[in-house]
Amino acid sequence: MATTWEYATIPLLIHNTKAILDQWGADGWELVQVVPGPDGTGLVAYLKRPGA
Repeated sequence: MATTWEYATIPLLIHNTKAILDQWGADGWELVQVVPGPDGTGLVAYLKRPGA
C-alpha cells in the first residue's frame, strides 16, 4: 500500500528558525524545502509527515 502524506507550509522567523523547526519535528513533521516567502523578505518552510 502506498504511503499517503500530509503537508504543511509555515513561515519561518529568522530569529527563531531552529525552535520553530524543532517543534514541528517533535510533532512528526519532516522538512522538505525552504523557499523565499511571497513578500521576498521572509522564508517559508514546506514540511511533510505520513498521513493518518
